[in-house]
Amino acid sequence: MKHSSTNLSTQFKRGNIVTQLIYINVGIFVIIKLFEIVLRLFNFDASEMFNFLALPTSLTQFAHQPWSLFTYMFMHAGIIHILFNMLWLYWFGTIFLELFSARHLLGIYLFGGICGGLLYILSYNVFPFFSPYVEYSNMVGASASILAIVIATAYKEPNYKIPIFLIGQFKLKYLALATVAVDLLLTTSNNAGGHISHLGGALAGFWFAASLNRGIDITAWLNKIIDFFVNLFNKKTWKRKPKMKVHYGYSERQQDYEYNKKKKEQSDEIDQILDKLKKSGYQSLSTKEKKALFDAGKK
Repeated sequence: MKHSSTNLSTQFKRGNIVTQLIYINVGIFVIIKLFEIVLRLFNFDASEMFNFLALPTSLTQFAHQPWSLFTYMFMHAGIIHILFNMLWLYWFGTIFLELFSARHLLGIYLFGGICGGLLYILSYNVFPFFSPYVEYSNMVGASASILAIVIATAYKEPNYKIPIFLIGQFKLKYLALATVAVDLLLTTSNNAGGHISHLGGALAGFWFAASLNRGIDITAWLNKIIDFFVNLFNKKTWKRKPKMKVHYGYSERQQDYEYNKKKKEQSDEIDQILDKLKKSGYQSLSTKEKKALFDAGKK
């Protein structure tokens, strides 16, 4: 068991950001499912833990669990849900890394999830159509984050060809447009919240890619926050540095001694060169001695 966990840890560290995000999503899914099984065995309500991490539409409930704006994008309702999301993340995340950096992918994953979640909450609290569902609706899933990756990639490389089963080569821009169109058409369906969050993620992906074209990375602040927390929990950050020994006065005396010693040696060398000059003339001096005499004359 220990060997297996070590292998997983090694693979996680060696994998790229796409692999790491997949590991995180799958790991959270498995842990939550195991907790749910244990709770049900003891006749406890497992839905409370799930709702604690899911994103609610109720503003009052959201105010009590603001962390859900981040946690919901790493959670999934079932095996089919996580399977399709992770496949999309792998396919389009791999293409994304050909065009952008790993930090950009992490940033847009989080930014797309945040924008998707905020649009979801806003829509349910603004449009009367959703008012009967506000108090008990919530959402989980990485779909908004993944669609942000898809749209950003399509914006950067619209003619990138993707092989699709039974269809053949399909340009990425058409796939992106088709996905957005379907989400728009299904904004009042049974899974309205999911499709609305997809649109929020799509807007985030477009905003990111368009801004980056102008030299502005709108996800940089998210990576700075992540760096802060990574450094905060890094052992090296808290490792005590060895105390430096300070010898007051000794260092200055040592420097004076070395300076005076070097100055005396230079003076003795010049005296020897001058003696040689008197006895044998300038032509008898070596190139090194001539240079030393010249340098001494400039001081």
